[in-house]
Amino acid sequence: MDVYISGVGLTKFGKSKESLERIMAEAAGLALKEAQLEKVDAIFIGVMNVEEFVGNSNFATLLADTMGLTGIPSTRVETASSTGAGAFETGFYAVASGHMKNVLVLAGEKMTHLPTSKTTRILSEVIDRTERRYGATMPAFAAMIAQRYAQEYKLSSSKLEEILAQVAMKNHYNGSLNPYAQFRKPITREDYLGSQIISYPLRLYDCAPITDGAAALLLTSEPTSIKVTGIGHATDTLAVSHRASLTSFNSTKEAAKKAYRMAQLNPSEIHFAEVHDAFTPFEIIGTEDLGFFAPGEGWKALEEKVTHLQGRLPINPSGGLKSRGHPVGASGLAQLVEIVFQLRGEAGEGRQLEKAEVGLAQSIGGLGNNNFVIILERSDRKRRYVEGWRPAYQPEIKTGLRTNLPQPSEGVGTLETFTILHHPPEGFLSPIALGFITLQEGIRIMACNPEYKNPKSLKIGKKVLFNTREGLYVFRKITLWDRLKFWIKGELKSPRQR
Repeated sequence: MDVYISGVGLTKFGKSKESLERIMAEAAGLALKEAQLEKVDAIFIGVMNVEEFVGNSNFATLLADTMGLTGIPSTRVETASSTGAGAFETGFYAVASGHMKNVLVLAGEKMTHLPTSKTTRILSEVIDRTERRYGATMPAFAAMIAQRYAQEYKLSSSKLEEILAQVAMKNHYNGSLNPYAQFRKPITREDYLGSQIISYPLRLYDCAPITDGAAALLLTSEPTSIKVTGIGHATDTLAVSHRASLTSFNSTKEAAKKAYRMAQLNPSEIHFAEVHDAFTPFEIIGTEDLGFFAPGEGWKALEEKVTHLQGRLPINPSGGLKSRGHPVGASGLAQLVEIVFQLRGEAGEGRQLEKAEVGLAQSIGGLGNNNFVIILERSDRKRRYVEGWRPAYQPEIKTGLRTNLPQPSEGVGTLETFTILHHPPEGFLSPIALGFITLQEGIRIMACNPEYKNPKSLKIGKKVLFNTREGLYVFRKITLWDRLKFWIKGELKSPRQR
């Protein structure tokens, strides 16, 4: 059965004095009013970590009670930072099955009342437990991915900085036109360069902010002007160290392949997209994983202004998570509300796109390991569906690394990527160097070193020594004295020969 959207609601993102249930009830009220409904068949709620952020549980019942909808089934969904999209998927299948006619999808998060270090610790709980023990955070992983991307595609550190600054400036400009955005002021290159380093090379303006906010959407089997035509969902390994590639997300590629096939569309037929830019490098990688641009070419499209508001393929006309804000449970649904605004021609002066009949949202859960791709279209578009149609989009899916081999306690490996983390979670000293090291056996390990504070002291592609201390891998550069010892012992080949 076809599924349509009959109403949407969005609160202003930012810092709110209201409780989370009140914020979410506000968004729900707007969507119900627009859909001209007082009751629905079910409520599907997305909140990522209401227990730790606000100290509540059984939140689906609390929301139904707050909205005066007691008696209606209410279910909570959680898929990390893609939770809003996860709630949407659940509601979609409830209607598509024919079992329900109207369902309310509601998502939100309240985060700003907590200290940043505590919020960072809560957000880091979505990371693999082993990698979390090193003090790894989402910004640290994003920084290491950015470093690896630059190395793989031969971008200098200054060029990478320029690219990331352009993403931030573009999205802050878009957000300045969005009345719902947390940040409504454009930034300059000087603003970007003047912001503090969070995890080298990422600055404050490379990271989405801590935000309060909520979004709501009504799904229905009754035809409306907006139709859901494609939806895809996929996962990847929880541990980043287990993945074959650090410069793309298999879960985005797999989800996109499903969504394109269901919608019978190719990437070239998408008019605009909301791409999960919790960190600026993720927008570049996302546009490549979605098939809009070839691997290593997404930044060129940005420089050529292809992805700007007036470009051929606008990306994040809302300002993205970067400027609109990132209340983690709500962001995936807020992307879809923005697409509805654009498809209906209601995005407002300066931000409304000229060509907006097909919109795509990509939402990332965790560190790229629970991702969604959803396609919405104007229902008055005339096109023919063909049985057995297959998209031209056939991305390369790289399989994971071997994880069943014995882990060495010490040895020599190659520094694959690294970062200097300046804002670790609670309980960790700052700064700390984190890196991924590859071994000859086809293993990748995570390692740390609190002594390295200057990124110029480390270089990707160089051999490093590692050993274990208190159950963690610690790495350091190989010195001339180390080389001499290797040569005298004759037990190990010279690192130059490895």
